[in-house]
Amino acid sequence: MAEKRQHPNILITGTPGTGKTKLATRLAEITKMKHINIGKVAADNECYDGYDEALDCKVLDEDKILNCIEADMVKGNNVVDYHGSDFFDEDWFDIVFCLRADIEVLNKRLEERGYGEEKIKNNLESEIFQVLLEEARDSYDPEIVHQLSSNTLSDVESNLQRISTWIKSWHSDNDTDVDR
Repeated sequence: MAEKRQHPNILITGTPGTGKTKLATRLAEITKMKHINIGKVAADNECYDGYDEALDCKVLDEDKILNCIEADMVKGNNVVDYHGSDFFDEDWFDIVFCLRADIEVLNKRLEERGYGEEKIKNNLESEIFQVLLEEARDSYDPEIVHQLSSNTLSDVESNLQRISTWIKSWHSDNDTDVDR
């Protein structure tokens, strides 16, 4: 039996443009957790397995990503952000938050990023049909998957408070020291 972690791991997922990296960065700052941005890990370690012309993006080598982050995940105390959730070890995460945004808000954010028309359409359809929320629910115990609205700065602050409260509860429930 594996040794129990002293700190939780959190996955923040959602359609590109919903604010995953902003939330994960702020959460890591206020909780002293390690922020693992999968896009950055992929870039820093060349974890790619081709290029998707239709979506105008590199294709992740998921096995290489998993190898890069496994040691950190086993230790705990991580907040991971990535739009996909189905390739991670389901035992790595204690809770999963799927960020959701109104279509108008998301469309504006994607346009501001300079995404092409096809890429924007694909991401908006993904959000409309809750593709990433359903992927998370299919990949993890649905009881640990929660959706959070991410349209405004007020939403970000509310989400930070909610997740911080959950972290304190996790430490209390698992009889671990909240202070790092």
